[in-house]
Amino acid sequence: MESVNPESTADTGTDDALVSRLRLIEDQPLDQRADAYVHVHDELRARLEGGDVSTSA
Repeated sequence: MESVNPESTADTGTDDALVSRLRLIEDQPLDQRADAYVHVHDELRARLEGGDVSTSA
């Protein structure tokens, strides 16, 4: 029996949500699409950079 890693399952859900969001963005007019991509970029950057924060003080 194969074990399921809860983190990978959560990542899959996050990936699916991102793909769905990007598909919705693609259906928008160009100016709205550009703004939406900027927003997605900022969110992803903040999430990635948030992982770099040191918790030891």
